Amino acid sequence: MRAYGLGIDAGGTQTRWALAAADGQIVAEGAVAGLSVNQMQNEAGRNAVQAMLQQLAAQVLDHAPAHSRPQGVCAGLTGFDGAAAQPAQWLADALQLPLAAVQLRSDIEIAYLDSFALGEGYLVYAGTGSIAAWIDPQGALHRAGGRGVLLDDGGGGYWIAREALRHIWRLEDEAPESWQQSALAQAMFERIGGSDWALSRQFVYGQERGALGELALAVAASADSDPVAQAILRRAGEELARIGLALVRRYGERPMVLSGRASTLHPLIAASMRAALPATQVLRQKATQAHHAAARIALHCQN
Repeated sequence: MRAYGLGIDAGGTQTRWALAAADGQIVAEGAVAGLSVNQMQNEAGRNAVQAMLQQLAAQVLDHAPAHSRPQGVCAGLTGFDGAAAQPAQWLADALQLPLAAVQLRSDIEIAYLDSFALGEGYLVYAGTGSIAAWIDPQGALHRAGGRGVLLDDGGGGYWIAREALRHIWRLEDEAPESWQQSALAQAMFERIGGSDWALSRQFVYGQERGALGELALAVAASADSDPVAQAILRRAGEELARIGLALVRRYGERPMVLSGRASTLHPLIAASMRAALPATQVLRQKATQAHHAAARIALHCQN
C-alpha cells in the first residue's frame, strides 16, 4: 500500500482537503462546508464539527486511489490554540488511523508555510476573518489581528459584509425604501432573500459566521456601479495593510504576501492595501493552497 498524506485546511466558509503521494504530488482533493474550533464550545457545535469531519473522511476515502487510505493527517483549523483534542480523535476514528498519525495545527500556520520558509516574511490572510502572521526562525508564531469577527478582523469577508449591511440599514432608518436606488443593497438583499428586516436579522444572527462572510461576494459584485461598495473594499485593503504594518513595526521590514479568498474579491482590495503601505515594502498577492501544504506536511507525521 502506497503512503499518502492527507492535508486539511478548515476555514469559516469552506474546508478543503488534499491527498499527497510520497513524492509530494497532489493526487486528489475536495471540499466540504466550513468549520471552526470555536464551535467546540457547546454540544451542538461539537456535533456539527464531528459530523463535518466524518463527511470529509468519507469523501477522502471515496476519492483516494484504489486500495489505499491516508497514512498521516495534518489539519489546519481556524481558532486552534493547541487545546482542542477531540477533532484529532474524530479524524483518527473516521479514517481508521492511530491518534499519533493525526496532527492538528492553526490554519494560519499552514497557510504561512505555503508562502514562506520560517522567518522569511509576513503573511496577511483575509478569509472570513483576517490575520497577519510571522513565524520566526525558531518556529514561534507572532500575529497581529485575528481576534475574531465580533471584535475586529478588519478587511475579512465577514467585516466587509457587516460594513455593507450596517450602511444599508442605517440609511433605511433615515430614508425607508432607499435600498431600491442602491446597487449594493439590491445585491445584498437578493442573496439574503428579500428586503425585510426580519430576513436580514435571521441571516446575520441565525447562521454561522461563514454564511455572513459569503455576502462579501455581493459587495464585490456591485463595486463597479456603487460608490459605497467601492469605499468599503478600499477600507478593507487599508485594514489589511494595518495589521501587516503592525508586524513590520515590531520585527522589521520583510517581504509580505497577501492571500485568502476575501483578498481576491475585487482588485480594489489589493490596490488599496498597496497604497497604504510604504513604497519600499515588498508585497505580492498569492493564491494560497494551504491544504496542499498540509498534505505534504502530513507525509512526515505518519505513524
